[in-house]
Formats: sequence, structure tokens, C-alpha cells
Amino acid sequence: MRSLAKLTWVEIKLFTREPLTIVFSLVFPLVVLFVLVQVFGNDPNPDLYRGFGATDFYVPAYIGLVISSIGLFGLPVVLAGYRERGVLRRFRASSVPVWSVLGAQVIVGFVIAVVSSLLLAGVAAIAYDLNAPDSPVGVMGAFLLGTLSFAALGVLLGALLPTARTAQGAGLVLFFVMMLISGAGPPRELLGTAMQRVGDALPLTHVITLLQDPWLGLGWNVNEMLIVTGILVASALLSLRFFRWE
Repeated sequence: MRSLAKLTWVEIKLFTREPLTIVFSLVFPLVVLFVLVQVFGNDPNPDLYRGFGATDFYVPAYIGLVISSIGLFGLPVVLAGYRERGVLRRFRASSVPVWSVLGAQVIVGFVIAVVSSLLLAGVAAIAYDLNAPDSPVGVMGAFLLGTLSFAALGVLLGALLPTARTAQGAGLVLFFVMMLISGAGPPRELLGTAMQRVGDALPLTHVITLLQDPWLGLGWNVNEMLIVTGILVASALLSLRFFRWE
């Protein structure tokens, strides 16, 4: 536990020196939310946004986007970079257990996601007339499950991708593809059938729906919970299989 605590503290300090992760987890969602809400407001629309206002629709969606940025940028880039520079090899030589290395990354990612999500919801509530979640407990459960799922996916990408630059490029591509067709960009009602089917195969689509349903008063979505849990379990098992120290 001592090694986990020390590694977590070091990783938190290192995060403040990583501009890409800061931009996409803290700044980018706020900027895009500002643009979308200024254009569409928060009046309920029966044809778009699942019948709700744009602000109420997009805030949980962008919390999902924040979660995805941790799994697509933070974890893979750090792990691939550590392997590339020989840091993981030195951890192993120092008898630092793998669970401490990965656990520190997951904890830091979770803290960042919490801070960014609270900032996003707070700004939207003050400036854009955001309605409070219908089920805060349900939203917190969806947030926890979604964060763990993308953390496991991030560890898997970090285990498979050879260099930090490769991880960064792959993360950028995946981030914007998921943003555009998973419900954090144009409403999915406006997408063609083929694009909707592609979106259904992306993890962010299911995390966003899992967050939106208890927020908007649509209840707990068991089907989405099972899908997100499946992504978590599969990513975790594959990460253990393919994780390399060097």
C-alpha cells in the first residue's frame, strides 16, 4: 500500500505537466459545451436530445467524454512512455508490484475525472440552467462503472501500443471518432443507420447512455450496465495477458 500511495502522489504531480491530458479532460469539454448550449439552449426538443433540452443532454454526455479522455490519453500515453523510456523495467527491478503501477494510474485518472466532471456540472448549473440529476446515486454508480471501464481500456491500450507517440495518435483518433458518433457531438437521431451501428460498437456510446438515463429520469439501464461491465472485464483480462514491463 505504501508503494501505491507514493506512486499515486508522484503521478498526480506529473499530470500537471502533461498539457494534452489537461486540455482534453478539463478545458475541451467546457469549450464545446459552451458552444453547443449557446446555440441550442435547454428547451426540451421532442425530436432531438432524447426529448430533453440540449444542456441536460450534453452535460452527462460530456462527463462521459471526460471519462473517455482518461482512458484514451492519460493511461495509454503514460504506460507506453514508461515502457519506452525503461521506467517500467526499473520498477520491476525495484520489485514494485504491477498492481501498484496500474493502481496508481487508475486512481489518478479517477481523481481527474471527478474534478473535471464536477467543474463541468457546476459551470453548467450556474450559467446554463442545468437541471439536477433525477437520481444522483444512479449517476454516481454509472460514473464509477464507466470510469473503471475506460481505465481498463486505457491500460489495455498502454499494454499494446509500443510508444507514447503511437498511443497519443491512436488516442486522438479514437477520441474524436467516439465524440462524433457516440452522442457527445451531433445527436444520434441525426446520424444515418450505418453511423448509428458503428456508434453502437463504441464503448463511449454505452457509457453516455448509462450516465444519461439516471440523470434524465429514465431509470437504471441494465442492458447498458451489462455491456459496460463486459468491456471492463474483457479489457482487464486482456491487459493482464498482454502487459509487458519492457
